[in-house]
Amino acid sequence: MNLQELPGAELILPGLEDLRNGNSKTVGALLIAIASTRLTEAGLNFPTNHLNSEPELTLYDHLQNERDDAYPYYNALLSSLNSFCNALELAQDG
Repeated sequence: MNLQELPGAELILPGLEDLRNGNSKTVGALLIAIASTRLTEAGLNFPTNHLNSEPELTLYDHLQNERDDAYPYYNALLSSLNSFCNALELAQDG
């Protein structure tokens, strides 16, 4: 399976690399932390020792510091994360 073809991969794949490098505070790494159980159950392997303990709050806080429109962007990121998870789960079932 080519993860690059899944919707939302442009966010998740850099997050995987960030976690492998010990950086748990990027948008991608925080998204992975939010869905870590779901992603692991779907067969995605990534280091879990650096996952943020409150990824939702940390991500929203991060976005508020960078953008005026944090809330809609936060929701769009979660929607992309959900799309990635759904596609990964479908690929694993198929």
